[in-house]
Amino acid sequence: MLFEAFIQGLLSVFSLPSFLYMLAAILFGLMIGFIPGLGGGFALAMLIPFTFAMDPGPALAFLLGGHAVVATGGSISAILFNSPGAGLNAATLLDGYPMTQRGEAGRALGAALTSSAMGGLFGAFVLALMVPVIRPVVLVFAPPEFFMLAMLGICFIALMGDGVLYKGLIAGGIGLLMSYVGYENSSGIIRYAFGQLYLHEGISLIPAVIGLFAIAEMISLAVKGGSIAQKGTDTSAKKGVLEGVKDVFRHWGLFLRSSALGTLIGIIPGLGGDAAAFLVYGQAVQTSKDKESFGKGNVKGVIAPEAANNAKEGGSLVPTLGFGVPGSSSMAIVLGALMMIGLTPGPEMLTTNVDIVFQLVWTIAIANIIGAAVALAFAGTLAKLTFLRSTILVPTVLAFSLLGAFATHNSMGDIVLAVVTGLLGYYMKNYGYSRAVLILGLVLGHIAEKNLNLSLRLFGSDFFMRPISLILLILIVVLLASPTIKYWLKRRKGGITS
Repeated sequence: MLFEAFIQGLLSVFSLPSFLYMLAAILFGLMIGFIPGLGGGFALAMLIPFTFAMDPGPALAFLLGGHAVVATGGSISAILFNSPGAGLNAATLLDGYPMTQRGEAGRALGAALTSSAMGGLFGAFVLALMVPVIRPVVLVFAPPEFFMLAMLGICFIALMGDGVLYKGLIAGGIGLLMSYVGYENSSGIIRYAFGQLYLHEGISLIPAVIGLFAIAEMISLAVKGGSIAQKGTDTSAKKGVLEGVKDVFRHWGLFLRSSALGTLIGIIPGLGGDAAAFLVYGQAVQTSKDKESFGKGNVKGVIAPEAANNAKEGGSLVPTLGFGVPGSSSMAIVLGALMMIGLTPGPEMLTTNVDIVFQLVWTIAIANIIGAAVALAFAGTLAKLTFLRSTILVPTVLAFSLLGAFATHNSMGDIVLAVVTGLLGYYMKNYGYSRAVLILGLVLGHIAEKNLNLSLRLFGSDFFMRPISLILLILIVVLLASPTIKYWLKRRKGGITS
């Protein structure tokens, strides 16, 4: 029964007109991903009106095909211009952009696009395998586990900031403070809005990311002049792309670990792609023997988040299809689209409509392969853009960045936020404070606060004694203590004399 549905799902993807609709949506999704600030939610919102007259099969191929490759497109702008196409590409630029500055944009793109495609395949097949066991897996996690995961993520990234713990913690603290702006989850009280209606909904992630990274980097480039990529570096873009593809297979263990974690995080409702990318990046840093090279152009810092980004999509469909709990904000839109075309997630979806579930699995897998192939075909040409003079590149990237910020809510407030955070990002860069930690604090602050309140109400002050929560708490303590322990061990061995 399941095997027949598996084959039927594959045939549905390649049937006409479903396949043609999916191809068109893939090209659209790559373009939307490349433009800073738009993201998967925007792509789905633009595609949904075209599905009103479609049958369920073509409609699902159209929607999911476009959505599946948005992260792939976003990695291109993150690597080339330090301007992520969506929040889930913010972790990619931490090492992708420094590689571009060294003239290794082709290699970074090759690694990102290959790990994206293979991560999407990984997530799709995990979804296929988990169809019979969805509900028990999702219900393992409750608010205490969400809270501890959020805090673990912040600790992961705080420890990577050039080895200076206090700078990482300060940057993370600023991000957490920014996450408190707007409505408080449990009481509805408005905090730190300073009388501005725009701030009632809080600090928006996309304009903040665009400001901290893209605008800050363009300010820095305008000040120093020249181009993004340093002159005299290897400009053989095609050779670099192929080298990046090989890098994914050289670091096969990292790819598998990152894809598995990305899928798991996607399965857990409430964490989302932004958290997945940073949490997986953090584990890549902590499990590496060359931690100091991260943030300075380590290709492993590109492979890990990009594998997780696309693997997460398969994971996010698990709770969405299993019992109607969207695994991410984009999956909430997919959930609405499913209901709109007459499909109800839940037991019926996993029994009588299981062939449609496998159609979604195949759509994610095939869309990722096609999307990556198209992007790789143009990667070498795109990499050459990084050698343009700053007088050409700075105004162009700034214009697209501000347009992307405005497109988030069609509000001038988003442009102001992008400019303010751009100035903040410029000074943070100059003084050695991690902008990535600030963004992670902003991303996870909402999750941490909401789930802390729920945990205290449901389980009291000893909520952290739950088995999974206790394990995560021990990991946090070990991570925070590790710099001190390493220093003490070196001193005992005579490696440090003062």
